Amino acid sequence: MSRFEVILISHSPEETQTLGREIGLRVRPGTVIALFGDLGSGKTALVQGLARGIGVPEDEVVTSPTYTLINEYSGRHPFYHIDLYRLDSTVDFEEIGLEEALYGEGVAAVEWAERLHNEALSEHLDVHLYLDSADPDRRRIRLMAYGSETVNLLRDLKNILKEK
Repeated sequence: MSRFEVILISHSPEETQTLGREIGLRVRPGTVIALFGDLGSGKTALVQGLARGIGVPEDEVVTSPTYTLINEYSGRHPFYHIDLYRLDSTVDFEEIGLEEALYGEGVAAVEWAERLHNEALSEHLDVHLYLDSADPDRRRIRLMAYGSETVNLLRDLKNILKEK
């Protein structure tokens, strides 16, 4: 499986949302975006931007589904925002009934993706958000694409961000 990696710095929640929006503009149905990071690292901000890029209307509030496990939104593609924070251990999506979100024709963003069995994800995009102890708004963001479609998405994104 092909792989590609990009490391970026975000200086604000708005920049993190903009990155999410740029990903959302390019993402294809069936893509899974696995999000990793501590509490407050910007995962939900990135997902909010992702939703806007996918075409979720501006007046629709995008929040973390910590207590509901999944929020579904309508855009160019169905968009599933999944939060596995409250689950105690690794899970199999089929066991908790989320196979449509993961394997369907929509786009799935999974917060706390480390709680998934690794084999559950084949072609996908990993997004690791790291806090900066010196600047509370700054984030180091590591994007890793696995598979040809997400590699192409990430290469395109890297070129677009260089131009800005």
